[in-house]
Amino acid sequence: MLIGAPHTSNWDFVLMLGIAWRYGIDVRWLGKKSLFAGWRGPIMRRLGGIPVDRDDPSRVVDEVVARIRAGEVFGLVVTPDGTRGANEYWKSGFYRIARETGMPVTLGFVDRTTMTTGLGPTFELTGDVPADMDRIRAFYADKAGVRPHLRTEPRLRSEHAAKRAR
Repeated sequence: MLIGAPHTSNWDFVLMLGIAWRYGIDVRWLGKKSLFAGWRGPIMRRLGGIPVDRDDPSRVVDEVVARIRAGEVFGLVVTPDGTRGANEYWKSGFYRIARETGMPVTLGFVDRTTMTTGLGPTFELTGDVPADMDRIRAFYADKAGVRPHLRTEPRLRSEHAAKRAR
């Protein structure tokens, strides 16, 4: 699984797909279902897109997990900060997919500050959500997307519950 962050512009998405293609990775990516409406649908699917219904996001997690368990082999590009606007939390689907399938996570980035894109470390998530997210936060701490003011801090809603339970 390739995390594409920070996702602050459509150019971030294009650059992350370019990285995957450069390395010859057969990719699938998650995108809001409206991207697949009308004439764009066949193009988006051909590019590896998997539509996400934001009203039922768990369905896409189950679908991706089922595809992987059925033996389909692909790299999955996910932008967990969701929309290209500043949000309070990252979407947790990437975490659930990685944990349920055992897929390792590679941290990909777009950094306007240094005008670079690339791949960071690859590791397996442990299930200790706060610790895993601390590792992810440390990597992305100095990364800024195309529109830095729209950056979302890597944080999952479930971290707060996990920290309280400790």
